[in-house]
Amino acid sequence: MLSNIFLLKGNNFDDLNHLDIYSYPFDISKRIKDDFFKKVIIGHEEGCISGEKEKKKISGNTSQKYILNCVKFEIDSPIAQNVEDLNLFTVSINSKMIIGLMFDEEDNPYDYAEIFQELSYEMLNNEKFCNFEDEFEIENFLITLFIDIRRYGDEIIQKYHEIAFQSSEIFTKVFLFGIDDVGKSSLIRRLKTGQFNDNYFAPTKKFNIEYLQEDDGQLAIWDMPGNLILRKNWLNGIQDSNILIYMIDIANQMSFKESKEEFWKIVNRGDIKDIPIIIVANKVDLLHLDHQNRDQQLERAKRELMEYFQFKLLYGRNWDFFFTSVKTNYNVLKIIDSIFSMTESN
Repeated sequence: MLSNIFLLKGNNFDDLNHLDIYSYPFDISKRIKDDFFKKVIIGHEEGCISGEKEKKKISGNTSQKYILNCVKFEIDSPIAQNVEDLNLFTVSINSKMIIGLMFDEEDNPYDYAEIFQELSYEMLNNEKFCNFEDEFEIENFLITLFIDIRRYGDEIIQKYHEIAFQSSEIFTKVFLFGIDDVGKSSLIRRLKTGQFNDNYFAPTKKFNIEYLQEDDGQLAIWDMPGNLILRKNWLNGIQDSNILIYMIDIANQMSFKESKEEFWKIVNRGDIKDIPIIIVANKVDLLHLDHQNRDQQLERAKRELMEYFQFKLLYGRNWDFFFTSVKTNYNVLKIIDSIFSMTESN
């Protein structure tokens, strides 16, 4: 599967000292040798010379939806490379930039050739094309492209191989989202390993897909970052989801207004109206509930949340709500049970 995406940008690829390097989700420039990018550039140029180079044109059925008055960026066909045992796929943009995909060793990059080229062309040559003038613009471009290609690999390529190997099950896609610092990544770790550590996770800027094998089936959980500037990418990842999980930090009332606004921005979209939703009110351990009156206090807190977040407006769709504490493992397994019961009935 796709593990990273990088972009090399410069007026002269021979001048590595003035080459701008961007990557997502991790900074590859800190993990690889200095001459790695030189090898990538040389390998791409050699691939072009050997006859793989072909400009992307608007022709055929796959490109009819991208009819444009002006083509700002020309994109070469992707070229597969193996550089320092890394499995890469690269394209050149206007001969001034190289976009590279980094795959797991066992992946076949050519499975992604068409989607890589089509998505790059569409994103670069639409009415809101990226000018690559600032780091935020470049980062958002890379994140969006990474998510779309990763989704394609998860939902198309992987399912194809599952069927090819006669797997008895197909993954249920779970879309986990919420604003930052509500406990999403900690929940994934708890489900995967059974462990929790207060200092294990810092707010993250990357999204992740984790696979869980449960008694009732297989889950692909898409853990989306809650950072403000990255929330626009929720819409890229939510497509083809079987169920949504929205997480709230019950102990941070200062975040309720923001959390409510983000929730309804997504839920009010007509294209996801039939997808079941689980609302998880996390960090109940921080409420310091009285042991003897715990149930009554939780019921009162639930009523208050229902009223504030207006969850009752979710009438007509399949949804569920419950409190959790990822830290103490309270109701965590109930999430799994609810996922399967709701997707089976949907």
